[in-house]
Amino acid sequence: MKYNRIAVIGLHEEEYRYIREHFEGLIIWHQSVPKIKVVDGILYVEKAQGVGMLPVDKVIYHGIFENDLDFISGLALWNGPCFPNAYGMMECRLKIPCLVKAMKFSEFSSPRGFISEGAYVTTDTERVAKWGNWHCGENKHKFSGSWESTEDAVLEPYFEGEAVRILHIGGKSWQIKLEGDTWLKSIHPAQVRFMDIDEGLLRDTLNLKDRIGMDLIANDYIVCEDGTRHLLEINHIPNITRFEEIRLHFLDTVVSWIHEDEDNDEDGL
Repeated sequence: MKYNRIAVIGLHEEEYRYIREHFEGLIIWHQSVPKIKVVDGILYVEKAQGVGMLPVDKVIYHGIFENDLDFISGLALWNGPCFPNAYGMMECRLKIPCLVKAMKFSEFSSPRGFISEGAYVTTDTERVAKWGNWHCGENKHKFSGSWESTEDAVLEPYFEGEAVRILHIGGKSWQIKLEGDTWLKSIHPAQVRFMDIDEGLLRDTLNLKDRIGMDLIANDYIVCEDGTRHLLEINHIPNITRFEEIRLHFLDTVVSWIHEDEDNDEDGL
């Protein structure tokens, strides 16, 4: 099957141009969420320039935007070819419900609590409150004693240990040691590096990927000095530009996915 038009949404220009060089058909490219409509099973996407919408055969989506859950749900209702698959993204877009799902299946679940906006909690041990749906260390607060929450938030123990990420894209996996100058760790500091893969963490990550129905996944864990491991969160749209090796593998995976039905048709000739 030849695809006439695809939509690339959320990726930056450099990644878009790589895809453009490897696809001969038409592309609608939006760096932010465009208007769409689904009518009689056909997905129409807003033109990149000019007025109106055009039918699209496949979608590549890689981004996190403030109000994109309904957009992702629209892609899931379309139920057409989308990478990553829209259902998995929809299941993981909201962090608290995603965590609840993950704790149901993860080998490394730890007890969590919850606090409503405006409620107080008093604790003798260090705890972490997490709220909102952003990543990169935002919307997190470590405390002990008495604390009033300004948002609905998850409460978890503060786990002292090594922060790591298991990233899986297109049949390949990496383990990354997360870094930071404070207790908040992320993939962005210069000293972040690859490390040997913990097979238990990889097994857990792949299990969650399959259980939730995701095409790519990045799970953050804490590995404590005594060897205990704790799942922190799932990233449904992980950073793919921090390491060139990962960026190129992601793009090659996307390009292969775009052409996979064409390849199958050729095999059947």
